[in-house]
Amino acid sequence: MLNQATTTLAVDTPGRGLIDITRRVRDWAQAQGFSEGLLTLFVRHTSASLLIQENADPEVQRDLERFFARLVPDGDALFRHRDEGPDDMPAHVRSTLTATQLSIPLLHGRLALGTWQGIYLWEHRQRAHRRELALHLLGR
Repeated sequence: MLNQATTTLAVDTPGRGLIDITRRVRDWAQAQGFSEGLLTLFVRHTSASLLIQENADPEVQRDLERFFARLVPDGDALFRHRDEGPDDMPAHVRSTLTATQLSIPLLHGRLALGTWQGIYLWEHRQRAHRRELALHLLGR
């Protein structure tokens, strides 16, 4: 028989950048007492995203930011949607190019992340926001 558990996590962001949420997610998943299952994370916003990325060298995160700044620059004349400023539409494009949902297996009571993998919320807006994540764990 499968069981399930759900929760929401609020994450305050300082503005654009990657926020490591691995510990919060891992602690919640382990506290559910499941030995195996599947954890789904979903960010409830259109200008932020989720990703699994290297957690050892912070230069990886800075390189990702530099790449996306080149790929989708703020204030690009291509974009007409600017209701909340020059970073509005670029933030939506960035979230479209990344992911708003992740699925992570739970094996032997632990998230099956690799040695150098961390879970990140990626804030794509310049100013601070409070982001909400929905977590759903299905397993036994």
